[in-house]
Amino acid sequence: MLLTEYRLDLTIQAVRTALKMEHPADAVLRNFFQTERIGSNERKLVAETLFGVLRHRLLLEYGCTMEEKGIASARRMALGYWVRFGGYNLRELKPLLKVKEEEWLVKVKSIDTTTLPLSIQAELPEWIVEKLRAYRSDDEILALGQSMQQSAPLDLRVNSQLANRNEVLQSLQAEGYEATATPFSPYGIRLKYKPALNKHALFLSGKFEVQDEGSQLLGLMLAPKRNDMVVDFCAGAGGKTLMLGALMNSQGRLYAWDVSEKRLTNLKPRLKRSGLSNVQPQLIAHENDQKIKRLAGKIDRVLVDAPCSGLGTLRRNPDLKFRQSVQSVEELKEKQRAILDSAARLLKKGGRLVYATCSVLQEENQDIVSAFLTAHPDFTLLPASEVLKQHHIDLAMGDYLQLTPQQHNTDGFFAAVLERTGQPADIATEDAEEEVA
Repeated sequence: MLLTEYRLDLTIQAVRTALKMEHPADAVLRNFFQTERIGSNERKLVAETLFGVLRHRLLLEYGCTMEEKGIASARRMALGYWVRFGGYNLRELKPLLKVKEEEWLVKVKSIDTTTLPLSIQAELPEWIVEKLRAYRSDDEILALGQSMQQSAPLDLRVNSQLANRNEVLQSLQAEGYEATATPFSPYGIRLKYKPALNKHALFLSGKFEVQDEGSQLLGLMLAPKRNDMVVDFCAGAGGKTLMLGALMNSQGRLYAWDVSEKRLTNLKPRLKRSGLSNVQPQLIAHENDQKIKRLAGKIDRVLVDAPCSGLGTLRRNPDLKFRQSVQSVEELKEKQRAILDSAARLLKKGGRLVYATCSVLQEENQDIVSAFLTAHPDFTLLPASEVLKQHHIDLAMGDYLQLTPQQHNTDGFFAAVLERTGQPADIATEDAEEEVA
């Protein structure tokens, strides 16, 4: 694409706004495109550059400070990205450059990253590197960080209520899309590029939804049966809810709970497309809402996709590594513990709960589950490897599901499968009281 002053100015405006970290990057981009009515070529350039700068921000900032009094301005970050990662050469950029910028860009292009600190090589802030070092080697952290610098593919989940995977896959391939079946989920399709599919006939008719393959595995691990009572505790916009409903063959009862009315509103058109009739979206005030108390000890399956740092989704949301902090993770851990405790009360004896996050931090994952099991002797951990085998999914896992981009080409996901082996304490107390009466 030809680079012009106009296109550079547009890019600088968007990057400058995103670097303030006041709003999520995708929201910044959406608002920018609503304000600036620009062509598709400009939109593509701005979007790629903005997300590219965020992915490589630490190296680009280092490059900006190589000069005396060097400042990591939006202009320099954009130019540095184009030369170092965007595939543009200095000859193409020369008409746009100010005095000494060409000389500086030569230095940026020739930076030897192997001599730099691990945080810059991995493009992970120092606080994240330090947390990961507690249980990962530097080589593992580097591999994880480098995989997070890549753009994620587009994964689809075929709605088994309305279509089968081969039918949808063949249809997409016939239309020229580079589509393949996902290796682990039997419902997944992976597209090499990211075409806009929100107006595609198969999407509008509910035959597929956009959903990362790792997220699809969570539904399979919960394994709801047709006539179960199931709760998706943190349903959000309902991607996992819709999968659970399809796995239940639109039978039984599936509650989709969330504290955000906006997110549940976004579920409604997706639910209509899906053809499901067993889903009940419900707004809850908090993790101790009366709706939860009324269903205590009555639910067969509970999915807790807990609010988390999102550090497993950096391929899609690179700004999260700068918008999260040590303090925000501490606050999230408190919320995760409270939600897991509350959700567990719903289960009847023999019921199953899947606790999941899209974080790669052990303190949001294994540590939360370990503390829960210590406090709840009536629960046991089902090894993820065994649960996956039951679905003929060939994934080498131990007690937990732990997915990473560099190993599985999914987002970074964690999941633990918990089973209630004893009678719920509050239900047992009620029974005892009835006997005494």
